[in-house]
Amino acid sequence: MLPSSVIAELEDAMQSSPLDKRVAVLERVTDLFLENAPYINEQQVGLFDDVLLRLIRHVELRALARLSERLAPAPNAPVGVIRQLASHDDILVAGPVLLQSERLSSADLVRIIKSKGEKHHLAIAGRTLLEEPVTDALLECGSREVYYKLAQNHGAIFSKTGFAILVNYAKNDACLAESVGQRLDVPVPLLRKLVEEATDVVRKRLLATAPAEVHAEIKRVLSEICNTVIEQAEAEPRDFGEAQNRVLALQQENRLNEAALAEFAKASKLPEMCAALALLCRAHFDLVERLMRTLHWGGLLVACKAADLSWQTVQIILQRRLPAHPISEADLQQARADYARLTRPTAQRLLGFWQAKNQSRLH
Repeated sequence: MLPSSVIAELEDAMQSSPLDKRVAVLERVTDLFLENAPYINEQQVGLFDDVLLRLIRHVELRALARLSERLAPAPNAPVGVIRQLASHDDILVAGPVLLQSERLSSADLVRIIKSKGEKHHLAIAGRTLLEEPVTDALLECGSREVYYKLAQNHGAIFSKTGFAILVNYAKNDACLAESVGQRLDVPVPLLRKLVEEATDVVRKRLLATAPAEVHAEIKRVLSEICNTVIEQAEAEPRDFGEAQNRVLALQQENRLNEAALAEFAKASKLPEMCAALALLCRAHFDLVERLMRTLHWGGLLVACKAADLSWQTVQIILQRRLPAHPISEADLQQARADYARLTRPTAQRLLGFWQAKNQSRLH
């Protein structure tokens, strides 16, 4: 640990030393923090915060960007440093912490949204979890690209006003309409409104990706519209009773675990995959089935992380769940990065939120 007496000494050294030595000092202090981070308390983190805030006054942009990348994943990173990095005008510095750091509150994010531009907005829109005040602020200030990113972010929680803004924009945008239609939490009246007021192009896009029973509902605009999933999957039988019974039997025998799920995935047994994952992440079968069948994989990652699955098993699931629609290598790499950033507590929180939302849709 750094004693408080060295703070003034460090500051003097930074002011009088060549740039490369200043950067070296910053790197050493950052190394020391990251090595001790799992074992220190908030008071000790505060000492590092004080030291680092002094050090970053005297280093170049590249060193700040490097610091941002290193501190962003740390769950107890120094708050003052994180806030200062997040507020930097250069996205190379601000981006990593805006995207990843758990130390930024919703209030911090809203403040940055209101004071910065699109690059900062896009970084925030990609965060694993976004609460309603943040999505409201992004929708108020954001661009078309921000809307797209938010609609595809299954960790973004929208207010009723926020969903209304998205739906209103999606009426004339087929790509956005498709993303909105695939979300698990869109209020049914707003989906109905989207279909009623959408252009023919948007309706065709929704119909092209909707299951058979939703086709009729979209055309009639009379009853609840289900979330968008791909046609191929919906063409399969929906009676998964036997698969659920087999998986329940495994659970009763204490043989239901990640290895069993991986075997189901390797064999492309979608019903068993759904049933096993539902039990392992403690979610309703219908919700997990919908996540498994939906073409975009963002929501499925949440269920897998809630079940605490390894990336190796998740990769097999992504590759085998929809044989007619294989995941691309680029999407697989993006999914791996997203899965690494997602924490289990966040995944469990999101899963609980979706289950509550879907339960309310049934009443």
